[in-house]
Amino acid sequence: MPFTVLHVCMGNICRSPMAERLLVLAARQRLAKLDPDARLGDLLRSASAGTGGWHEGEEMNPPAARQIRLRGGSVEGFTARKLTSGHLTDADLILTATADQSDYVHALVPDAAARTFVLGHFGRLLRELDVTALPPAGTEPQAFAARAAALVEAAGRRRGADESLPGDDLDDPWGRGDQTFQRIADDIDEMMYALVDALLPGGPRPA
Repeated sequence: MPFTVLHVCMGNICRSPMAERLLVLAARQRLAKLDPDARLGDLLRSASAGTGGWHEGEEMNPPAARQIRLRGGSVEGFTARKLTSGHLTDADLILTATADQSDYVHALVPDAAARTFVLGHFGRLLRELDVTALPPAGTEPQAFAARAAALVEAAGRRRGADESLPGDDLDDPWGRGDQTFQRIADDIDEMMYALVDALLPGGPRPA
């Protein structure tokens, strides 16, 4: 199975869909530079779900979709879904928009706590980790999976000395203007590229 990253927000129509698709975009761009023959689907799966479930079956919120398209990503095939214990069990890394959503994950599947992080907090942890201590990077599925699993474990160890802060939460842009969606998308984009940098180092970020 590919290494699975699950992005969680409340409605699964704004923040978590942007994270889902922007991670795919960042990883695809990096693979195109490092190994054009590698198949992203063999290495990484990016998915999302919402704790609320009110928008289940809906398309992505239009301002969120615009931010993905503006960056060169795709919104094709997206449908909002309600978070289930099965989604959490299948995920290797769970990134929530807020601390409240992390608490929801912990309550639903307590065993998922070690691999669940608030996205902003995870971004801070990545900057503090010594990624040179991880297994060697590679575009072969086994090498990629080993490095990704080690990255999650290292972030979990580092978290013991660095708790999540209120500022790590992503604002909910729902019902707000394109400027707010752009700001949130920029924050998500930066953290998705940081994750890709840790998993697949060696390629520049596109201009």
